[in-house]
Amino acid sequence: MTSETPLPEGPAPDMIPGRTPHRQTAWYRVLAAVSALLILLLIAVTCIDVVGRYALNRPFGGAYELTQMLLAALVFSALPLTSADGGHVEVDLALHLLPRPLQLLLGRLAGAASALVLAYFAWRLVLIGMDQLQEGTRSASLALPMAPLAFLGAASCVVSALAMILRQEAP
Repeated sequence: MTSETPLPEGPAPDMIPGRTPHRQTAWYRVLAAVSALLILLLIAVTCIDVVGRYALNRPFGGAYELTQMLLAALVFSALPLTSADGGHVEVDLALHLLPRPLQLLLGRLAGAASALVLAYFAWRLVLIGMDQLQEGTRSASLALPMAPLAFLGAASCVVSALAMILRQEAP
């Protein structure tokens, strides 16, 4: 026999009060998995470089460059997650003094302004990526193409802008 325990009411235990609950949608899970994989790759590159440098006297030649690119990819893959969760830094020194409907309106306006800025960043990153693609821009040490990183950033900004517009405030 199994006894069913009721599900707890309220936010998940890993949630910070006032933030939107984690979404179990496919795009959220995929981006979370990609972010986790990028962190593991950053750890692996660092460990290989450190062991190679100090134990074998053979450092990983492109470790610094690869770390920079992986870190940029990590930031871009995690940006939509942070936007969807409402995890960006906010300063609301006097917001609590305003009526709740006005608070919600100001939150919507801030989300719209953020979405506009992110849309501008996406547009600029597409232009940069197109230039890099046409010129064949590659990284200095490993000769990795740079355009895919710009396109990843553009896609991340678009998804983040949509998340900012569609985000529902926690009650």
